[in-house]
Amino acid sequence: MIDKNTEVCVCNHLSAGDIAACIKENSLFDLESLLANDQCPIGNKCKSCRDEGYNNDGINIPLVLSMVKKGLL
Repeated sequence: MIDKNTEVCVCNHLSAGDIAACIKENSLFDLESLLANDQCPIGNKCKSCRDEGYNNDGINIPLVLSMVKKGLL
């Protein structure tokens, strides 16, 4: 499990906790809705957080979304 303070979207300075809060507050439970939302811009610049993660470590938006759906974040 990742720490909620782990930065996931480096370009927008968003941690796993920030992204989880956006998902929950705006009911964005699929990747397309999350990436297209206007409330909290996520993954709209370098886009590495959509795939392999900024540090090529697999810590990415789909991982955070999955953890929220499972109640882990």
